[in-house]
Amino acid sequence: MPEAAIRIEQVDKRYVGRGREVVALDHVSLTIEEGEFVAFVGPSGCGKSTLLNMIAGIIPMTSGEIVHEGRQVASINRRVGYLTQADSVLPWRTVERNISLPLEYRGVPSTERQKRVEEMLALVDLRGFGKAFPKELSGGMRKRVALAQMLAYEPKTLLMDEPFGALDAQLKLVMQQQLLRIWQEHKKTIVFVTHDLAEAIALASRVVVFSGRPGRIKYIEQIDIPYPRDVFKVRFLPQFEAAYDNLWRELSPEIAKGEDL
Repeated sequence: MPEAAIRIEQVDKRYVGRGREVVALDHVSLTIEEGEFVAFVGPSGCGKSTLLNMIAGIIPMTSGEIVHEGRQVASINRRVGYLTQADSVLPWRTVERNISLPLEYRGVPSTERQKRVEEMLALVDLRGFGKAFPKELSGGMRKRVALAQMLAYEPKTLLMDEPFGALDAQLKLVMQQQLLRIWQEHKKTIVFVTHDLAEAIALASRVVVFSGRPGRIKYIEQIDIPYPRDVFKVRFLPQFEAAYDNLWRELSPEIAKGEDL
């Protein structure tokens, strides 16, 4: 069997502050295969973003092990791309210079950088906007710049923490469709945190439900909807309704404990 993209084994995360211990994650184990699209859902504070940060090597785990692409994660994981809800686009750099930034950090020669930037502009449908500054772009276009920036150095694994949460409903659908297209074309592994259950079902091949704190994996739903998917129409399919009912049945008691989805 090929090595899984991400293997999470018995991971705990505990914080100590003001004389008491808070358990954020408790004995979490999960395997994510190469090229899989997995969504995390759960109540606020359940540790799903914490787990994403541990895969990225941003924060250490208290115990357990995370292996990414055959290597144990023990420090900053530079082999993943990470996109958050917050806008990471630098306002003083043009679109093309924002996209080229990670390539500059890696010492990629200028000719190769320019070629890669042009490819990314085409990939996210921003041809003709390379010389524009972020203030001249819409919110959706800025998010495309951030997506292109993340993809520029070709990570095999993408970590996405509510990346479309700040967009309006129409722009969110457009970005979801674009993400699915990129995922299918480039065979990335995606781990996607969202508070939107419908978004999780529309995008992911598997949806993982976390319990309220301490965060544990409570339930996993395999989404029985073939790709390619049309996010504008997928919500009307009977498979979507069945998956939503199953997931909501597991999720709603966790929300009822006092946390909001």
